Amino acid sequence: MSLVVLGVLIVAGTAQADVRLATKRNGTKVIYNAAPPRGALLGDLHWLAKRHDRPSKYDPIIERYADRYNVDPTLVRAVIQVESNFDPNCVSNKGARGLMQLMPGTARRFGVTRIHDADQNIHGGVRYLAYLLDLFNEDLPRVLAGYNAGENAVLRYGGIPPYEETGTYVKRAMTVYRGRPYGGTISIAGRRGSKKLRGGFGSGVMQPVAAALIPGAKYLGTH
Repeated sequence: MSLVVLGVLIVAGTAQADVRLATKRNGTKVIYNAAPPRGALLGDLHWLAKRHDRPSKYDPIIERYADRYNVDPTLVRAVIQVESNFDPNCVSNKGARGLMQLMPGTARRFGVTRIHDADQNIHGGVRYLAYLLDLFNEDLPRVLAGYNAGENAVLRYGGIPPYEETGTYVKRAMTVYRGRPYGGTISIAGRRGSKKLRGGFGSGVMQPVAAALIPGAKYLGTH
């Protein structure tokens, strides 16, 4: 397969992102991750922080399904930003497709039949996020790790799997979601076998606190 690199999808000043765009001879777009040079990640995070809650023409779809499945729409936008940069035609080098970069198996699992259709892709992606939020007790870094590496990898390692790509993904997605470079400690699992994960304080305790501090805020988990 011959690929022609078109350039970096995410660029801001001197920041160097790790998402690149290529195209096949038949015109199909392919996105892939390229490891950033040392020191580039922080610049990337500063740029990504400015993409917090980025508006787009897909907002009505995002809001509809986020409300239906009780998922924060800001989280959905953050995932779309780091997954596809809001390009519905993107295809990753691993075969993930569309705005929320669903793998074909995940698409089938959540009833998506037209994977590049924006409505169906977002619907499937939001359903997957809702499933992961429930599975991992709303522990957001682990939810995002599950979205990137699959929930079975998180379960197998008893936490965020020790994959460089996944650790970087969590930092980038958390940065977009929070609107500032994510400097929280990401606990990388060093063992296998733990099947029950706890996210610290439960949402029943933290939601009233979050709402009191920031009106309208929704608690999504510890990190």
